[in-house]
Amino acid sequence: MQEHKLKVARLDNIFLTRMSWQNVGGMILTLKDTGVPKCVFSGPPQFDKYLAAIKSFSGSLQGIELAVRPYTEPEYTDDTMTVYQPITQRNFLVLKAKELGLPVGTSAIGPIVAALKGGKSVTYEGKEIRPEDVCTPSDPGPTFLVLECPSEEFVDPMCENEKLSRYQTRGSESPPALVVHIVPEAVLESNTYKAWMERFGPTTEHLILNENNQTVHNLRSHKIQSQLHLIHPEIFPTLKTFHTEEPLATLTVPIVRGECLLKYQLRPTFEWQRDAVVVADTDEFIKEATEIPGFLERVEECKSALADPTVDKYPEVVFLGTGSAIPMKIRNVSSIILNIDTTRSVLLDCGEGTFGQLCRHYGSEVDEVLCKIVAIFISHLHADHHTGLLNVLLQRERALKFLGKAFSPVLLVTPIQIMSWLQQYHDNCQEILRHINVIPARALLDGAEVTKLRTQDLIRSLLNKLELVKFQTCVVRHCKNAFGCSLQHKSGWKMVYSGDTMPCPALVLMGQNADLLIHEATLEDGLEEEAVEKTHSTTSQAISVGMKMNAKFIMLNHFSQRYAKIPLFSADFNEKVGIAFDHMRVRFGDFGVIPRLFPPLKALFAEEIEEMEERREKRELRQLKEALSVDVANGTGSTKRDLEEPDPDTERKKLKLSRNVAEN
Repeated sequence: MQEHKLKVARLDNIFLTRMSWQNVGGMILTLKDTGVPKCVFSGPPQFDKYLAAIKSFSGSLQGIELAVRPYTEPEYTDDTMTVYQPITQRNFLVLKAKELGLPVGTSAIGPIVAALKGGKSVTYEGKEIRPEDVCTPSDPGPTFLVLECPSEEFVDPMCENEKLSRYQTRGSESPPALVVHIVPEAVLESNTYKAWMERFGPTTEHLILNENNQTVHNLRSHKIQSQLHLIHPEIFPTLKTFHTEEPLATLTVPIVRGECLLKYQLRPTFEWQRDAVVVADTDEFIKEATEIPGFLERVEECKSALADPTVDKYPEVVFLGTGSAIPMKIRNVSSIILNIDTTRSVLLDCGEGTFGQLCRHYGSEVDEVLCKIVAIFISHLHADHHTGLLNVLLQRERALKFLGKAFSPVLLVTPIQIMSWLQQYHDNCQEILRHINVIPARALLDGAEVTKLRTQDLIRSLLNKLELVKFQTCVVRHCKNAFGCSLQHKSGWKMVYSGDTMPCPALVLMGQNADLLIHEATLEDGLEEEAVEKTHSTTSQAISVGMKMNAKFIMLNHFSQRYAKIPLFSADFNEKVGIAFDHMRVRFGDFGVIPRLFPPLKALFAEEIEEMEERREKRELRQLKEALSVDVANGTGSTKRDLEEPDPDTERKKLKLSRNVAEN
């Protein structure tokens, strides 16, 4: 919504067709984060239970007033919504009013006009005047229906619904202008459902929303990926759209398949409007990049400096979300898929939108990828690290069924406190617990005593299924019950994931001699105090952890959304450090390549880097002014920094900033 300038703050009424994670997701948290003061929800009666459940990890929802419209049997129909537009006001016919002797042009006419336009008759000088005598007919406006039929089991109840039959041929209501069908393709292929659609008559349009809608909605992400692809096609593959190989349902009624920002106008005339529909013009994106000064030269230099070694395909790390806190236009929130080999994968955190990112990365292969997910690691219970979990679990079950594979629960390594949320959601909203076998993250701490036989069995299963020698966790310095993890494979490689943390000695110890460290680098250097306040790391702190760990390579991740395109580089960047982007694909053989991508990356994002450096200089200037003011007030004439051992770079910077102070 943000990318397309749709104002979330104006959203004050939401209708839910049913209580499932696909329909609700992290909507409440988004509304809260964007400062929506009040919102009214209409829908299934379980919604108030959902609100209670979500507080188990979100905390208080203070700052937003959420009203749940009461559930009443006579007015509520499951999975269906009928929308009536406000009745158009009648027009008052002045000439007719004069002919009937009404006091047109005097102060007495005001209340009479208001009553007549409101549909009420009035008596003037003993004569009854009816609305139709002096007003144009009122227009009740067109009606449209929103229907969700989530599976074939719902088809018969939907088609036999008497309230819906009123809008069909020979019904008591006028036919709707539009019917929105939120239905899977399997439902559309049902002969019963097709016949039911036909009963709405030839004037009704039908909008289809389902898994086969082929549309682009995240244009910025497509643009960035197309441009990164020019630098290294293997590390930055182009995004895919889902194209089903199955034939689409053949329908005799007029249908339109949904697209992002497609509109249907109801007044004054009925018409589809496609002027705002999102189109990803890859050629234009590439042209824009090639016109950036120095970019193509840096790309060619990079390519000529790179050999073309044979790189083992596995293990393979795909970054699905590399931003912090909330999803933004370019960086989604935390999620990484580690493909161990052709048959097994592990998800490291699962922020909101993870399934969507999988679809955009893998396209039509997404179902095969979902089926390979053996385990999911949740580092901690902040929403940006786990609110995509439920949808991934549900979509995985669907994929297994679609591909005819046996269902097996995912092994979920997580802080055990997540079970409060999952249990409440399971009890009140949607069955979910059969999708998981839970391994408490604390059970994988070094030296942990695991007394429960069930947990012992699950840990053995985790190691066997992933062919690991060891899956270890450690407590990190973030919120309560936050963990990092280390995976050591039978073939010898070792990978460490920090989750969210400040520099952490326990992580350094656990990760000794790792092949790959993925470490959060939420903030730039110079913001150490803010990093402490928010219990995160700066880029140099993250690199330092990797050096102390003796990691062969360090991928920086989890950037503040203020660094939407690229973080600021620091002096500590070296040949062992890389920067993660959404949809970046990294294999262990790529470690020598990634640092060589920095020159073209700096050229591509030169404008953004310059703006960030200007902000940094202004901040440092402000800090120096404040320090000098304190020194002058104390009569010392120098800052605390001046008493430290001089560093040439620091001294040059201070001299530059001091001159700026003098000039200002």
